[in-house]
Amino acid sequence: MIRLALPYHLRTLAKVAGEVELEIKGPATQRAMLDALEARYPMLSGTIRDHVSKERRPFLRFFACGEDLSFESADAPLPEKVASGQEPFLIVGAISGG
Repeated sequence: MIRLALPYHLRTLAKVAGEVELEIKGPATQRAMLDALEARYPMLSGTIRDHVSKERRPFLRFFACGEDLSFESADAPLPEKVASGQEPFLIVGAISGG
């Protein structure tokens, strides 16, 4: 079971409070996790990744186990602590401006 923490605006859109738990079949990767998330919460489709390219949206970042995983390959294995449910995978809205 993978634990996923969403930013407030995406929790509101999905109508969830707190972390989301996802069951993933096969290798635990960012792609598999986000596919499972969008299958369970279709209203999130296109909010985290582009509809066509499936690339991460520019103002969202991915973190897990104290590391920025935003630029990791979508098919790279998730850290073991995330795949086992010990640590959550964090999707964080980036802050920009001057």
